[in-house]
Amino acid sequence: QTHGEVERRIVSQLLTLMDGLKQRAHVIVMAATNRPNSIDPALRRFGRFDREVDIGIPDATGRLEILQIHTKNMKLADDVDLEQVANETHGHVGADLAALCSEAALQAIRKKMDLIDLEDETIDAEVMNSLAVTMDDFRWALSQSNPSALRETVVEVPQVTWEDIGGLEDVKRELQELVQYPVEHPDKFLKFGMTPSKGVLFYGPPGCGKTLLAKAIANECQANFISIKGPELLTMWFGESEANVREIFDKARQAAPCVLFFDELDSIAKARGGNIGDGGGAADRILTEMDGMSTKKNVFIIGATNRPDIIDPAILRPGRLDQLIYIPLPDEKSRVAILKANLRKSPVAKDVDLDFLAKMTNGFSGADLTEICQRACKLAIRESIESEIRRERERQTNPSAMEVEEDDPVPEIRRDHFEEAMRFARRSVSDNDIRKYEMFAQTLQQSRGFGSFRY
Repeated sequence: QTHGEVERRIVSQLLTLMDGLKQRAHVIVMAATNRPNSIDPALRRFGRFDREVDIGIPDATGRLEILQIHTKNMKLADDVDLEQVANETHGHVGADLAALCSEAALQAIRKKMDLIDLEDETIDAEVMNSLAVTMDDFRWALSQSNPSALRETVVEVPQVTWEDIGGLEDVKRELQELVQYPVEHPDKFLKFGMTPSKGVLFYGPPGCGKTLLAKAIANECQANFISIKGPELLTMWFGESEANVREIFDKARQAAPCVLFFDELDSIAKARGGNIGDGGGAADRILTEMDGMSTKKNVFIIGATNRPDIIDPAILRPGRLDQLIYIPLPDEKSRVAILKANLRKSPVAKDVDLDFLAKMTNGFSGADLTEICQRACKLAIRESIESEIRRERERQTNPSAMEVEEDDPVPEIRRDHFEEAMRFARRSVSDNDIRKYEMFAQTLQQSRGFGSFRY
């Protein structure tokens, strides 16, 4: 699109020359751009650039072919499964895959650097033969690379799995049906003529694992994950919040399959009042974008809030965030699972009774339980460091006496650490709050369902 005088003259000259091309001149003009909407519309009519070919992001088959081309001259180990790499590189374009292959090759060379003598002009034949790119190198390269369409917003496939989340079994099953089934069994949806659900809303007290669940679901179905905090979208400039929303949805479409997670949804999707500055524009834009999501693009939207009562009802209607999932405070069984999930990488003494701990922490949220575990670990670390310093001092005063005793003074987290941690433990959600959430869940159930319907 022309702004300056020079550009205007260049465009008009180009138009004149293209109109002057005869049929028999055997000249075809080809042009390439990655911003078609900023081209002067006079160039895009019939007789000039009349054919527009959209070269999109390659699908899994295309990615496999591109990978085969780039690894044609590479020595691959037997365990390399290019099909699997192609399936895991959602949203990558050709250049990203080329970067991935070269990164994997560099990683293979890095591993053998100690065998290569940089002084020599040639490398030994044995070393050359042992250089092969393994699946581990590709795994490492995958962890380093991300699709170039998403460089500005950091898109991650999170490292959270279902094992990291204690309890909430019903919620997990419901989520698997909503998100994993459309990605893994699209044929069944075709057979029954069903369009997959577009989104869910998690609501419940703070610290119950709403964000964690969203991350786990993105990881389980190998989708990209874009996390947006509600207040990040809102700016003081008129119209900019809407532009931010549009940009994020565009990015999600490019990186499909993608889980788009709106944290603190109540800050942008408030029930719209007459006031312009209350984020109403952003809420309208989100509604429009949700309706414009075609089923072809695997974009799944998850909203999380701990104020479901102030959210605009238009967002909660079927076809948008139609599945409302209440995530309650964990019950006793879930609390045991949360404690185990938190401590699964820590050495815990045999006499620490997690079941008893779970029984005593009624009304605690997942975040509160994590805090207890963290505090117990912190106490064990503090004791371990202090005893090492004490030992060091004793060794300096009496070098001969300390040679025999070299045991670890704090090999694991003991009961007294947990007892001390429990003294500082507190609940972050009051009974009053819980009553409010349960009332809201009940009213939703009543307003939405026919409890005793027979057909």
